[in-house]
Amino acid sequence: MDGSAIQTPQPSSKKQPVSALDHYEEAMEKEAQGNMGESLRLYRKAYRLDHRVDKVYREKHHAQQGAPAKPVVKPSEHSPATPPTPKSPGQQDAAAAVPIGDLIASFASLAVEPAPPIIEGDIPPPCPISNIPDELLIHIMADVATADVADFARLALVCKRFAYLVATEQRIWRRVCLGPEFGFSRMHRAFTHSLDWQALDRPASTSEEEDQQQQQQALSRALVPAVYPSWKAMFRARPRIRFNGCYISTVNYIRSGQQSTNQATWGGPPVLIVTYYRYLRFFRDGTCISLLSTVSPQDVVHHLTRDNVLSHRHAPHAHLPSSFMHQAYRGRWRLSSFPWPDDDSDPSPDAGSSSSSSSSPPESDLRIETEGPAGKYSYRMDLALQSGSRNPSVARNNKIAWKTFSCYSKLTDDWADFHLKNDKPFYFSRVKSYGLGLV
Repeated sequence: MDGSAIQTPQPSSKKQPVSALDHYEEAMEKEAQGNMGESLRLYRKAYRLDHRVDKVYREKHHAQQGAPAKPVVKPSEHSPATPPTPKSPGQQDAAAAVPIGDLIASFASLAVEPAPPIIEGDIPPPCPISNIPDELLIHIMADVATADVADFARLALVCKRFAYLVATEQRIWRRVCLGPEFGFSRMHRAFTHSLDWQALDRPASTSEEEDQQQQQQALSRALVPAVYPSWKAMFRARPRIRFNGCYISTVNYIRSGQQSTNQATWGGPPVLIVTYYRYLRFFRDGTCISLLSTVSPQDVVHHLTRDNVLSHRHAPHAHLPSSFMHQAYRGRWRLSSFPWPDDDSDPSPDAGSSSSSSSSPPESDLRIETEGPAGKYSYRMDLALQSGSRNPSVARNNKIAWKTFSCYSKLTDDWADFHLKNDKPFYFSRVKSYGLGLV
């Protein structure tokens, strides 16, 4: 013996399921994690052990909800009365929550504080930005906002002075709302390209585009403060397309498989869980990419570019990691139109479109038209821009919900509608490799 300690294998921290209830509870955990195959296997094993396991689960976890409340015991006459202990001033301040508006307003008179010295009593390190006047500081922060709005919002974490400027400096938010980088001037209300990404030839197109852009900016100015209390509120709440990422729809559905004739299976034929994804990426010029694939997002989003669509258009190039892009379709997009004349150069019929009605559609309505297979068909998607949560403090404009999905046949000149039974909404996912979404 050399004196070295013999390492014994440590037991697994997670308890293995034994009873039917254990299998049932673990199946619910797997289902919540999205592991449908393992969840289905555990459900089957739980019901083999006890066919009433669901009732046992409800009695265990939901029995206490219907239990009567415990009676409150009143102090008797002979029991000594104990007066309530008074709260300290610190506890009273913590109990009264300060509104966020009042908290931000309290930062108005604060300055940028330099970092404390590394050694107590030593000279503090220099902080040049604390000596910059507010005019130059606002100009620097505006440049950050036009480069990336998320980075501008994260400046509020630096110090209280920056938090006050990010929350209240409306000149910066006005520049963001009216600018072409992230603002509403790039929210096209009419198609600008054909399905093959060719710019539409319009008579006097320059003057028309300038007029439409001026009308959009005039509308944006009119909405503050009539509809939105501030430029920041309009940027967060008003429907808009985001270009620095892509929208992903994950679809899971179950279908029965074929029962094997060589072995006996419990509970009937096997069940297949099918998963596929829909991808949408928008560009500022009014074009977009649509892709339907079974490849997971981490292997797709970095290849969802114009160059890959064009390079894989005629040959799949199976040896490349972006070979699935031969299934991608070119397309175009626009938001709901203002009361302007509709686009006469639209190659597809406009029967049943929202622009033909006399009432203006909601500003959140989105229309996408893409190519179809073999050049004989084209697709049209009518969607709506929404927010993924009702909580106003979370991200906005990160969801696209389905309304209708149609296919146009160029051979028979008719439309066919798809059923949206299994299709799920799109959710935005930022991709850092896209940058500002220019390519």
